Amino acid sequence: MASILQRNQKVAPKKKTRQEYAEDALYREVWEDVNNEKTMKFIKKYYRHMVAGALVIMIIATGFQIGVRHIRAQKMQTAEAYETALASVDANNLAHFADDASGATADLALFQAYLLDKDITKLERLASDGNTRDFRDLARLHIVNARGDEMTADGVQEFLSDLDTKNSPFYYTAALTVAQKYLADGNRVVANKWLDKIINDSDAPDAIVGAASTLK
Repeated sequence: MASILQRNQKVAPKKKTRQEYAEDALYREVWEDVNNEKTMKFIKKYYRHMVAGALVIMIIATGFQIGVRHIRAQKMQTAEAYETALASVDANNLAHFADDASGATADLALFQAYLLDKDITKLERLASDGNTRDFRDLARLHIVNARGDEMTADGVQEFLSDLDTKNSPFYYTAALTVAQKYLADGNRVVANKWLDKIINDSDAPDAIVGAASTLK
């Protein structure tokens, strides 16, 4: 290919002679031989390392596939066990399943067991040892609904203090519950503070705001 200088000067590129073509061919052949020789030396020198590396990669890949299959099998087994416990409509079966399961699945099973037999100790266990925040907070709300009459308004506020954050999915419901308890105890001043907290929050659900406005 002509150089820029040659193009600017309109100088035609010099054609190679047969001898020059032959030299180029010889050079390429020698270069390929040298490269092949270097490659062979490299392979011989690092052959064991290459084989070992290939085996490691194979073992890791195989182990990963086995791990994926094992996890998938465990999930299938857990799902089947949960389906069996749920189909039995038996609170004890669901509670036993919750003991063996983990995560939200265990929490859901324990909560469903409570719905079947109304054993509040299951809610207490869920509130203190639940795997997920959602179910721990839900259990606390249900405990207040079941035992709120036995608690003072300050006691309810303290018991639901963990829910007094927007990280809880039941933040607004808990605030309304606390306000209702203060109203029930005749403390409208504190109750109104909780109601205003809901009403003035632009993120509060319409239904909760409506209920708070009605109580105010």
